[in-house]
Amino acid sequence: MSEAEGEMFPRSVGERLADARRAAGLETADIATRTRIPLRHLEALEQGRYDELPGVTYCIGFAKSYARALDLDEVAIARDVRAELNSQGGRAAPEYFEPADPARVPPRTLAWTLVILILLVVGGYTVWRTMLMNGLGDRDPAALAAGTDRIDAPTAANTAAPRTTQAAAPATGEVVLTATDTVWLRISDAGEQRLFEKEMQPGERYQVPTTAKDPRILTGRPDALRVTIGGREVAPLGPPQETIRDVAISAAALAARPAQPPMAGQPAPSPSQPVANTARP
Repeated sequence: MSEAEGEMFPRSVGERLADARRAAGLETADIATRTRIPLRHLEALEQGRYDELPGVTYCIGFAKSYARALDLDEVAIARDVRAELNSQGGRAAPEYFEPADPARVPPRTLAWTLVILILLVVGGYTVWRTMLMNGLGDRDPAALAAGTDRIDAPTAANTAAPRTTQAAAPATGEVVLTATDTVWLRISDAGEQRLFEKEMQPGERYQVPTTAKDPRILTGRPDALRVTIGGREVAPLGPPQETIRDVAISAAALAARPAQPPMAGQPAPSPSQPVANTARP
């Protein structure tokens, strides 16, 4: 085409871009790599098939990116694309609107990542808010805002469990040991004479002879023995699972021990079971 014909029939924007690309020794794929615009869209732009592009915004944006990749005047290219779109009818390109550069549009993966992060933040806040409100219960929000409603730190006065003390045991009476679990024990008197030695079964009882002189007990499970004086329960003989030696179990010695609640899990002695009193010489 001669220069006169070119002035009479001006070339389209797509033709000018294609000529500039070929003059630079580039292929359409090279422009696609530089601009990150799909190859099919670049081919449609070069051939003036604007109806195959996503919209007016993309027509102008693609053209500007194409021109920028070839160091052309992108403002003039965008103006000419608007003119071509307006002349084709049905697609009016507003002069005041500057389309975004498609090469600078964040990828879809980044957009979805941002959406997921926002959902996580909103979900976390909702859970925290729900837990906070459940923790407040029926407390008055107005009092909370005023600072007059507060939860005091627990103290010994308001956290101590109620404790029921046992009445003082009598200093005289029959001392009975009742096994609440399988337990071995040995009872001796002041002269080291064995009065009783056996592995007792749950519910079995032994009555300490009232004539025994300073009877003492040896056992590895004092918590498995329920001790009574005249039918009244006294404090356990020792801590659970701890061997005790030479612990006095006369009525007077047991009555002198501090009174405390009976240990949990110790059943009352069964009156139907005989008292084992097998003193040994």
